[in-house]
Amino acid sequence: MQPFLLTLMYFALAIIIVIIGLVIFEIMTRKYKDWDEVLNNNHAVALSISGKIIGICIILAFSIYHSTELSDTLIWGAFGVVLQMVAYLIFELLTRKFSVEEQLSKGNISVGIISFAVSVGLAFVIGASIT
Repeated sequence: MQPFLLTLMYFALAIIIVIIGLVIFEIMTRKYKDWDEVLNNNHAVALSISGKIIGICIILAFSIYHSTELSDTLIWGAFGVVLQMVAYLIFELLTRKFSVEEQLSKGNISVGIISFAVSVGLAFVIGASIT
């Protein structure tokens, strides 16, 4: 019975961390509201959000693989969310010719794809570094 309870606890913890991460990203976004854009059929924003969700989950998966305690997963998950935010801010800073946030709000699919790739790609790097 214990493996089922542990799985349930990891699952619940992952959902909580993903929701908190998405709320924080929503607060960081100033030029649009994520879920309003999704409801308006903005595929670029949907790609960006999807990358964030998958990225956080990748980090959590690595954390679960390498942790012996639920609290370790919580700590690594929180740290992963912070690093994902840093990655997004760096991405925004490195694109000096345009604002990532502005392009996403305009529905620029190309920027949405790159945003997705940044989140997922760096999640693998962050996850792999968890020891």
